[in-house]
Amino acid sequence: MTDSLQTRARLTAVAILLLLGGWVVQGFLPLLGWAVVLAISTWPIYRRLLLSKERHGSITWGAVGLTLLIGAMILVPLSYALVKLFAETNALGQWLLVVQKTGIPPPDWLIKLPMMSESAQEFWQKSLGSREAANSTLHWLSTSGALGYTKNFAGHLIQRLMSFFVILLVLLFVYQHGDTLSRQVLASGRRIFGDVGERYLRHAAAAVRGTVNGMMLIGIAKGILMGVGYHFAGLGHPAMLGALTGIFAMIPFAAKLIFGACSLVLAAESHFTAAIALFSYGMVLTLIADNYVRPVLIGNAVKLPFIWTLLGIFGGMEAWGLLGLFLGPTLMAVLMSVWRDWLEDLEKVE
Repeated sequence: MTDSLQTRARLTAVAILLLLGGWVVQGFLPLLGWAVVLAISTWPIYRRLLLSKERHGSITWGAVGLTLLIGAMILVPLSYALVKLFAETNALGQWLLVVQKTGIPPPDWLIKLPMMSESAQEFWQKSLGSREAANSTLHWLSTSGALGYTKNFAGHLIQRLMSFFVILLVLLFVYQHGDTLSRQVLASGRRIFGDVGERYLRHAAAAVRGTVNGMMLIGIAKGILMGVGYHFAGLGHPAMLGALTGIFAMIPFAAKLIFGACSLVLAAESHFTAAIALFSYGMVLTLIADNYVRPVLIGNAVKLPFIWTLLGIFGGMEAWGLLGLFLGPTLMAVLMSVWRDWLEDLEKVE
């Protein structure tokens, strides 16, 4: 009786401690999830960088170098984009000063519109055509909240950078103790689920790696193909635009931000045929890549049917945001493994 009471008290205390621990780190759980995803997907590369197995458990040059490389892959394009954004912001500020003094006449492409040209020119004149109209429009923008979203931009940016540095620190820790952690997780899986527990965990890791590999391949292929499209559309720096599109293409449908903006630039320059062709070309590539190619690449890595892979990707993103892109297929892979084991047990009983 005493042993039973002690066992219940111990389990209750453990449950309370787990809840308290989860409550303490709840704000960091998505960051821990990102670090684990990065560690699982890059673990084979890290193992090759190690000089000897005895170096596990200590900070190695391989762990530091790979962590810094991953950080550079994110921060370098982001820094370049921010530099360009601030340069454009400065140019926009100078342009607004000119607009406040003189207004701005309708552009040539607006005059050449095949339809609604007169009404569009009239609206432009009332909004920006004169000094008084321009000042009235800019005042409305500043007071209506249209420009208010930029006020907290710096604060959000600093917060995201700090979160990214936390991810890198956790990633370095996982590299350092990865072997020990993996053995402990596998042992726990075997104890909880039996011999199939280790297989479930390996399927989960394979799903994460398959998702990352699918993202990388989709990003590289779409970046190259869109770079060719930018070249034929007559845009400047097609290689740079293709690389930027490839980075955004790793996230489903995010590449539309890049080729959509490029299409708007072409339309503003009165190249309507090239703008429509580029946007249509990008949309076709996006639909094929995100709805067919990506699920096939991820599904083949864990022998997951196409429809369940597709549901895992989009359902995971709807439930957990961008992190769900990895968690969704992983959950589906484990569930499919459990289902197959269940069917095998039924066949043995029959």
